[in-house]
Amino acid sequence: MASELVWYVSYGSNMNAARLACYLEGGRPPGARVGYVGARDHTPPRDDMAVMLPGCLYFGTVSRVWGGGIAFYDHDADGPTAARAYLITAEQFVDVAAQEMHRLPAAGDPLEKIVLDGVPEGRYQAGPGIYETLLRVGERDGFPMLTFTAPTRSTDVAFNQPVPAYLDMLGAGLLQAHGWDAARCRQYFGGCGVLEEAA
Repeated sequence: MASELVWYVSYGSNMNAARLACYLEGGRPPGARVGYVGARDHTPPRDDMAVMLPGCLYFGTVSRVWGGGIAFYDHDADGPTAARAYLITAEQFVDVAAQEMHRLPAAGDPLEKIVLDGVPEGRYQAGPGIYETLLRVGERDGFPMLTFTAPTRSTDVAFNQPVPAYLDMLGAGLLQAHGWDAARCRQYFGGCGVLEEAA
């Protein structure tokens, strides 16, 4: 059952394939303060594609990994949000989510059953943490499209400027997935409140 496929939809630094590889294979991303153990299954994504989501990208709180604000997704706000979807197993998705929640991947993670059974009403809050709210944002080729974000709305969180290294990682992902150059990325981030000198 854990081998069932899902689309993991990233709107943040995991749009960069090398960054996501650290969550699947283990490693430390350039510019990050911490490394990752990787998923139980190190198999690369079977496919990936550029997607545009309804809703907005916003930056808030303080990242343990980068410093500065980190990206979140508000599905109910005006958008759109540029993202990248990766076709991976449900087990891998849960292991990526665990590492985003600062936990170690482990067999028997209760989130795996939620993913395999289908996210109730398209939204499931696994805990109070900043990336512990699971969203179903669509379906492609018969597989659910899933992402995770904060439980709060964009209007409930004070904006915090992201650091340049983090924006560089997002920008590399936007180039890979959408073909956006640096100027287009700056325009996009500026629409999310990011100051020009940091973009």
